[in-house]
Amino acid sequence: MGKILVLCIDRDNDLYEKAKVRGPVIGREQNIKAALALSLADPEDADANAIYYAVKMHDKLKKEGKEVVVATLTGDKRLGYKADRIISEQLDALLNSEEIESCILVTDGVADEEVYPIIKSRIKIDSTKVVIVKQAKELEKTYFVLLEKLKDPYFARILIGVPAILILLLSLASYFGLGLEIIGIIIGLYLLMRLFAVDERIEEIIEEFRFSFAKSSWITYVGATAIIALGVLIAFQTYEQSALLDIEKKIALTIGSVIWLLFTAVFIILIGKSIDAIKERKKYKISKYFLYGSAAFLTAAVVWTGSQWVANIYEPYIDFGMFLLSLLIASAAGYFSHSAAQWIKKKALSEMGIEGKEVINEEGEYIGKVESIEEDFVKIKGKFGKRIKLEWEKVEQVEGEKLIVEAKAY
Repeated sequence: MGKILVLCIDRDNDLYEKAKVRGPVIGREQNIKAALALSLADPEDADANAIYYAVKMHDKLKKEGKEVVVATLTGDKRLGYKADRIISEQLDALLNSEEIESCILVTDGVADEEVYPIIKSRIKIDSTKVVIVKQAKELEKTYFVLLEKLKDPYFARILIGVPAILILLLSLASYFGLGLEIIGIIIGLYLLMRLFAVDERIEEIIEEFRFSFAKSSWITYVGATAIIALGVLIAFQTYEQSALLDIEKKIALTIGSVIWLLFTAVFIILIGKSIDAIKERKKYKISKYFLYGSAAFLTAAVVWTGSQWVANIYEPYIDFGMFLLSLLIASAAGYFSHSAAQWIKKKALSEMGIEGKEVINEEGEYIGKVESIEEDFVKIKGKFGKRIKLEWEKVEQVEGEKLIVEAKAY
C-alpha cells in the first residue's frame, strides 16, 4: 500500500516572501523548521498554523501505524495561474518521488481551497481541513483582516484604487469644465468592463508585455515610450490650439491627432515581442501578437474615422455613412485576422512536435496527453481513457513537456 500524504498549501508563497523558505517543504522536521521560520518572520501569518496542524495530523496518523508523509507546497505571491502552475509542478514531482495512495488537504482559507481541483485531478483526497486562527475579539479580527486584504493587490485596487479614480475624475472634470456627465460615462464603462471581465483580459495582456532588459525587445519599449511622449505633447498642443471649438470637436481633434502615433508605438513593441518569440523558439506566440497588431490597427482606423466625423472641419470630410462603413469593414477584417492568427498558431505548434505532451489547463488541472494532431483540432487522451477533441484556438502555450490550454477548454 502507498503512503498517506498530509498536504499543506501556501498558495501565495508566504514561506518564501516572508521567511525565505523555498517550496516544496517535505518531511516532518523540514516543515517544523519552515513553520518556525515563518512564525518568527510574521507571528500573525495563518500559514504557519496550517503547517503546524499538518505536522500534528502527520504525528497522529503515525501513531496509528500508518505510512505517512507531510509536505507543504508553495505557489506565487500574485496568485492566479502562475501560483497554480507552480503548485501543480511541485505536486507532480512529489508524486513521482513518493508512492502516495491518498491525501489529506490542509489549508488556511478560501484562497488555498481554490487549488482543490488541481490536487483532486492527480490524487484521491480523503479529507480537507481549513485551519482558522482564533481571535479573542471580533472587532480585532475584522481590523487585522482588513489590513491583510489591503496588502492583496486585488482588494487594494478596489478599496484604494476606486476612490482614487473617482477623485481624479472629479478633479479633471472640474479643471476642464466637462461636468459630471463624462464621469458617469467613464464609471459606467468601467462597471461594464468588470461585468464582462474585460479588465482581467487587459491585465493578462499587460502581463504579457512585461519589460525586461534580458530580452532584445527592451529597445522597442524605449522607442515606443518616446513616441508616446511625443503623442502626449501633440495632443496637448492640439487641444490648446482648438480652444474656440466646441468641447466635442476639441476632444475628437485631439484623439485624431495622436491615434496613429499610439498605434505606431504598439506596433513597434509587437515587432520586438515577435523577435523574442522566435529567439525563444515559441513561434506560436507570434499569432497572438499578430492578432494584437490587427486589433490595434483596426481600432486606430475606426477611432480616426470617428474623430474626423465628429470634428468635420478638415478634409477629408466624413459623414455618418462613411463612419458606419468603416465599422463594417473593420468587423470583416477582424474576422479574417482571427482566422489568419489561428492558422499561424496551428502551423507553429504542429512544427514543435507536441505529441505525447501532458495537457493541463490554466488552473493547473491535469487533462490528459496529446495523442495526435488533426487538421482542425488536437486529439487528447484524457483521464480514464476519454478522448477529447481540443480546438487549436484553445491552446495557450507550451512549457517544456506541458501543453497549457484555456481553463474551460472542453
